[in-house]
Amino acid sequence: MKSTAGHDERIAKMIFASVYPHYLEKVEKKGRTKEELHQVIKWLTGFDEQQLQDQIDQKVNFETFFENAHLNVNASLITGVICGYRVEEIKNPLTQKARYLDKIIDELAKGKKMEKILR
Repeated sequence: MKSTAGHDERIAKMIFASVYPHYLEKVEKKGRTKEELHQVIKWLTGFDEQQLQDQIDQKVNFETFFENAHLNVNASLITGVICGYRVEEIKNPLTQKARYLDKIIDELAKGKKMEKILR
């Protein structure tokens, strides 16, 4: 099995604000809204609207983003494959949290009902 240490480090150092526009574009292209995107991010992280905006404005990396978050107790119910990895099997806690976020944003873009996304 290949090492994921370099991959994990890259995720930790990525700036959330640099990835956020891609999340927004992805969901808007599929007819979803910024408000829905924020709803799923806030569900996962526990951030309110101002705290989420602060993470963007402060250009925090994913490591800091998730250190500042209060992960939803139901986050472990997020399962499935994203970016070629089964999220429930990811060993690195930070990488797993980032993939949880990727997965629920993907579900939003694919038209999944909000009550199914917000487990």
